[in-house]
Amino acid sequence: MANRLGFTLQHRLPILAGVYPSSPKTTSFTCSIDSVTQISQILKRRTGGYSRPRRLLLGFGASVWAQFMSMDGNIGGKSFIASARQKGEIEKVLKNVEWPEQFPFKEEDFQRFDESPDSFFYEAPRFVTHIDDPAIAALTKYYSEVFPPSNTPGIALLDICSSWVSHFPAGYKQDRIVGMGMNEEELKRNPVLTDYVVQDLNINPKVPFEDNSFDVITNVVSVDYLTKPLDVFKEMRRILKPGGLAIMSFSNRCFWTKAISIWTSTGDADHAMIVGSYFHYAGGFEPPEAVDISPNPGRSDPMYIVYSRKLATA
Repeated sequence: MANRLGFTLQHRLPILAGVYPSSPKTTSFTCSIDSVTQISQILKRRTGGYSRPRRLLLGFGASVWAQFMSMDGNIGGKSFIASARQKGEIEKVLKNVEWPEQFPFKEEDFQRFDESPDSFFYEAPRFVTHIDDPAIAALTKYYSEVFPPSNTPGIALLDICSSWVSHFPAGYKQDRIVGMGMNEEELKRNPVLTDYVVQDLNINPKVPFEDNSFDVITNVVSVDYLTKPLDVFKEMRRILKPGGLAIMSFSNRCFWTKAISIWTSTGDADHAMIVGSYFHYAGGFEPPEAVDISPNPGRSDPMYIVYSRKLATA
């Protein structure tokens, strides 16, 4: 039976405040909040007055999305709640999806709590990791299983939203591994890169690469910051070689003030569906698939993959 987006949004708002470091080495925070009251009180203290928190006002597109998610569709004959508490649930989310005819999100769904220029936020380098060591190890292992063999002639990789580390397998090399990110000092420090580009994709999603240039594109825990995701995914399709692989990885960690509204207001399984929708509506990709590579569910940071390949005819 087809999955008609047959799961419901979590009633508990994802954590936007009450944040805490994920580990002594990390500086990103869990994306959840206990209540609207909590964030309202925080805003009141910081601003000296009260205003309804804009980050919690989902746009019309999110409402439409919720309607689709609450349909009577099901997976395996059972109602599917948008939670990734049990390992393996994520894999079901993108199976045989009946997508709405039109992209279900609106511009306001991609607003952020902090709409100041991203260049300000990323101006100072952060030589830290944003997921814990077990999650990093799980991602690196996944890469080792799906990447082309090291030192394969003609292979090129692009790591978008990159920084000082890409979590590629130790010693992994190709003639061309390009990083695209916001902070030059971080990119200079990344040992796997052969080249880098400093660019804000939220201002200019057009990337400076030729068509059919890359075999693999990666994005590590940063897809939730894209405010023009369809534009970026269309560019990914353009620059991937036919059959090229795009790997979007994410956890439940984020800089909540810079993550988009639809992300901070939904749960892990919803996130897989959201990323899957980017591939679908960008066009030219195979049906996206989701994988849960969380190493220790409930004991360390979760880690999820949504991936797709460029159609051979695209």
